[in-house]
Amino acid sequence: MMTQRARVILIAIAIVLLGWTIYQRLYEISAIVGSAIFLLILSYYRQGTVLLASKAFHQKNYDKTESLLKQIKNPDRLSKNRRGFYEFMYGNIELNRNNFDEAERHFQLASRFSLRNENDTGLILVQLANLSLRKKDFEKTKAYIEKAKMLKISIRVQNIIERIENEIPR
Repeated sequence: MMTQRARVILIAIAIVLLGWTIYQRLYEISAIVGSAIFLLILSYYRQGTVLLASKAFHQKNYDKTESLLKQIKNPDRLSKNRRGFYEFMYGNIELNRNNFDEAERHFQLASRFSLRNENDTGLILVQLANLSLRKKDFEKTKAYIEKAKMLKISIRVQNIIERIENEIPR
């Protein structure tokens, strides 16, 4: 859980330490420091700042969430479970801004990745159903609802599904 800046500072310190250990001919320690640098770089590409953004997202601080997500230059490199949360959070940010087309795009992407549990996947499907209902595309709305019903979802998500079903014309 580090920002891009914190990782760069830590890598710079590790490179100086690596140079010193090589100079002192402490090759075992050099290998450990080199491995740590490699892991820091790998975690940047595979994990990014998604965990920090998730923490800000749960605190409903959407500006901070977006700034942390923007630090991720190429979201395609994120691990599959991180990418799902990345898209889910961006979808909610866009939904909060009433940018419904972008929100739908992000929720569509998020639905393709595995999330923490089936309830989270159900929540994404409910968001997509809600957006389809807003566009008056009732067939898509029904399809998303049916998919969501097949998952293990919480009572809260079930209540949202019932409200959406009540808004679909018969």
